Amino acid sequence: MAYLNALPLTCDLEEQVLFTTPARLAALLRQGQLEVALVSITEALFHDGYVVLDGVAIASCGPVKSVLLAHRLPLEAVREVHCDPASLSSVALLRVLLAERGLQPAFVPLRDYGAAADHDAVLLIGDRALDFTLHGTGHQIWDLGEAWYERFGLPFVHAAWIARREGPGVKLGSELRAARDRGLARLESLIRARTDYTLEFRRRYLTENVRFELGAAEKRGMERFVERLRRHGLTPVVEPQFVT
Repeated sequence: MAYLNALPLTCDLEEQVLFTTPARLAALLRQGQLEVALVSITEALFHDGYVVLDGVAIASCGPVKSVLLAHRLPLEAVREVHCDPASLSSVALLRVLLAERGLQPAFVPLRDYGAAADHDAVLLIGDRALDFTLHGTGHQIWDLGEAWYERFGLPFVHAAWIARREGPGVKLGSELRAARDRGLARLESLIRARTDYTLEFRRRYLTENVRFELGAAEKRGMERFVERLRRHGLTPVVEPQFVT
């Protein structure tokens, strides 16, 4: 089943889509086993040879709810963060936000989701993040979408459809934009068909917290992200290329 945050993006394409984590999708894309993949935006920023299919993204402009740092200690006292292995953009985003505060804790993989609440600081994404917050663990929750918007006043693009530059996936942009448009037109029925969380939570999350456009504002947010990654020396970064 698709992550909740991607619900409207594959409408009527479900039989053609592999549903798994962004990290695994990125690995399959690199291996040439996928034509296009909805993956962390850092896949196109940290590796040359990709293009971003224009118009569609998983983005936020304020609280996103599903990308968070859960911490027991004050941020300044955090020395180690256990990171959800499912995504890379969230790790890079957290590194930037902490570096803006002059903080550089160690980052280590979270090896067991069941033990997430045992750690003083844990980075979670997607449905795992939603579950963690809703169940309550005594951690403070730092919503990274909200933190980014408060710092820079711009949307943050968490994921997008990405294809290899010379591959057949570059021609799928119009089909994927049409799927998104169908999904948004049917969003209420898609929301009602899900059974995770509550109806009201699903509705608010998909209409208020997550946005599905990749337009001018989102691209400015990406430009700021690239600039901050470079400023803080967080790996070599390539300029994203967009195709329609």
